[in-house]
Amino acid sequence: MNTFAFCRYRWRFRALDKVHFPRGKSGNVLRGAFGISLRETATTAVYRQVFEPRASGTRAEGPANHPSGLADWPRPFLFRTAAVDGLTIPPASPFSIDMHLFDARSPLADIFATAFRRPAVTGLGPGRGRIVLEAMEQLDLEGRVTGTPCVMPLDPQGTPVDRVCLRFVTPTELKMAGEVADRPEFAALFKRLRDRIANLCRLYGPGPLDIDFRAIGERADTIRLTRCEIAWERVERRSSRTGQVHWMGGFTGQAEYEGELAEFVPWLRAAHWTGVGRQTVWGKGDVQVVER
Repeated sequence: MNTFAFCRYRWRFRALDKVHFPRGKSGNVLRGAFGISLRETATTAVYRQVFEPRASGTRAEGPANHPSGLADWPRPFLFRTAAVDGLTIPPASPFSIDMHLFDARSPLADIFATAFRRPAVTGLGPGRGRIVLEAMEQLDLEGRVTGTPCVMPLDPQGTPVDRVCLRFVTPTELKMAGEVADRPEFAALFKRLRDRIANLCRLYGPGPLDIDFRAIGERADTIRLTRCEIAWERVERRSSRTGQVHWMGGFTGQAEYEGELAEFVPWLRAAHWTGVGRQTVWGKGDVQVVER
């Protein structure tokens, strides 16, 4: 049985100063502050393992029973910052950030907790507002406090499904054949999701998934996009280190698909927790199945 497991955490903070999270950039603000803090609090080896993981050896394209090759490994975490996006947190006010950790074999939660305590000194965001970490909670899929990882099945559940509606909650950016896709065609969406989940399982989880990657990709090619109501959001950021301007936007909205979808639904449900597409680490690519 193929499953995907991860740890869901909620980090509860209190603002010591006014803290601003620019709209569309809150995840990037948190990622930047965390990266700086991690560099100061962890060893070089741990910093590279968590924040700058690199593939060893040369890049290789995967055969039928493997995901596509990687130039660099996906980071073993992502942020969910929708609760604070675009907000200015007043001094003494509480707020929370969610994080999903994909490597349960390493003490990442403790490493993150140490790094998150540093913004009480250095601050974060445009005004360098200071924050203090007050609590860390591990949650289940329903948001209840627990002490165990979340586990999601990836195999079909047996009930036929001929139509699925997806909501792209945060800006999503998909690439196919090196080009940014202007519509979320199912094949592009699923193949990126398939490879992301498979690589997370292979690199940080129990090991490779038992699926035929080529065959399931060919079946994804038969699924039709029947309704597409999306809007593109233009968001840019300027690197404080290089001064370069980077695009970090994407599309949001809804899309509906038709075809034999039962085997894909578990993967699509997992997309809410893994993200899909580019820049998932700061919260892009949050996709949710719209329940009927």
